[in-house]
Amino acid sequence: MHDAIIIGAGHNGLAAGVILAKAGWKVLILERNEQPGGAVQTAEVTLPGFRHDLFAANLSLFAGSPFFQEFGSQLREYGLEFVQAPKPFGSVFERGGFIGVSTDLEETVASIGRFSPPDALAWQSLYEEFQRSAAFLFPLLSVPMPSFALARGLWKGMRKLGRRWPSDLLRLLLQSPREFLQEHFESPQVQAMCAAWGMHLDFPPAMAGGALFPYLESMASQMNGMALGKGGADSMIQALVLLFESLGGELCCSSPVRRIQISADGASGVEIEEGRSIGCRRAVIANLVPTVLAGLIPGQGLSESERHRIGRYRYGPATMMVHLALSGLPDWEAGGQVQDFAYVHIGNSLQEMDRVYSEAISGRLPERPMLVVGQPTAVDPARAPNGNHILWIQVRALPAAIAGDAAGKIEARDWESARKPYAERVLDRLESFAPGLRSKILSRCVLSPTDLQTHNPNLVGGDSLGGSHHLHQNYLLRPFPGWSRYRTPVRRLYMCGASTWPGAGVGAGSGRLLARMLTGKGRSP
Repeated sequence: MHDAIIIGAGHNGLAAGVILAKAGWKVLILERNEQPGGAVQTAEVTLPGFRHDLFAANLSLFAGSPFFQEFGSQLREYGLEFVQAPKPFGSVFERGGFIGVSTDLEETVASIGRFSPPDALAWQSLYEEFQRSAAFLFPLLSVPMPSFALARGLWKGMRKLGRRWPSDLLRLLLQSPREFLQEHFESPQVQAMCAAWGMHLDFPPAMAGGALFPYLESMASQMNGMALGKGGADSMIQALVLLFESLGGELCCSSPVRRIQISADGASGVEIEEGRSIGCRRAVIANLVPTVLAGLIPGQGLSESERHRIGRYRYGPATMMVHLALSGLPDWEAGGQVQDFAYVHIGNSLQEMDRVYSEAISGRLPERPMLVVGQPTAVDPARAPNGNHILWIQVRALPAAIAGDAAGKIEARDWESARKPYAERVLDRLESFAPGLRSKILSRCVLSPTDLQTHNPNLVGGDSLGGSHHLHQNYLLRPFPGWSRYRTPVRRLYMCGASTWPGAGVGAGSGRLLARMLTGKGRSP
């Protein structure tokens, strides 16, 4: 009999499996799809030889994670290699403007200084402050929430940075991106460049609690650049699987779970769709979002009030992915230097981002979509053959269910019908910043929000975040009060993944923290 069964071979499930297997547990991971990886997938979806990261692409969190610090040498032996992007991100603006963040601080300051000399000095000052606090701030994202380790981390930071540091941190956690950025920068373009990161995580500029992510992403990119998986993000998944199996773990793909079995003592195993039951002694771990997990728990396993609470869990806005095979990189109106950056954001102002978000959550297709444009072959040319390139476009944010079109032009009210015309709007938007792009397209693949959920049920309504990170379901409230520290109301049934602390992103945080607790390296949940 297995000690633990993990449902879902996303990177958090695999990370938990590695730690448990290393501790001597007999671990089985069950994955519904033919391939492991969850939202970390690489595939040739346009033309042969063009390797596209279908969903997640940025592996910086993983490269800097405590999990990688512990297992990095073994993962490298199994083929994981990072490609560093010293020019991680920038933003293009109408009429040819561009600001780029480079690991060369002088380059970044000069780029910002073309828009606002005072903001160039403010960026440098903010970065110097970040350098002092980073050693205390990032460890707080790697401890359980809540925990004594969190309190100790705050105490250490206060001793080094001063008694005001915890209150300053709390203020940052509660601020909206708009409040934080207008406090530090005067230029609307500099504000928009940073605020674009908030749109990655369900935080439009006006949303309280959204300042932390733009701050961390902007400053960490300045410090470290961006890490991509050489040849594709799936190189990380392949290495994790090989490491897990080398430790005695067992992975079964194409094995969807029908039901979690619950006895008088708690979770005792699972039933897979072919009707076979598999028992376990110590833990069933669900690398799932709450609503998907609830569908696997039989009626007696959850009270009516718990099911009602799960039904009210809030997911973030939807996402669309457009993957392009290109004969060359975009000819950006802002100049050839833009081709060197891993990510390019298209969101002209705080007001435009707020409007996009408001349109999306009201069910309307945004008139001027906010875009994240990935140029991975600018960093890793081997992902496309014969000097060609790939491009991915992530649309933030969209409605999961379409009630109308803010532009009044698209009549479709379902994504099967709206996919093509909205992709054309996205390409029109990109073409306005990179004229002639369409002439370079060799092939395309468009994944609507419905397509995302079809591929991975955890991407509910096309939400790639495992649920909104707004204050009412973040930090110690994630996913619900009383469910923190990876517990569920069912004994021996645990959760990990983006719906649990520390939330979305490819950092293996929740899988690692849960497994350490179960093996006695952290306080038991």
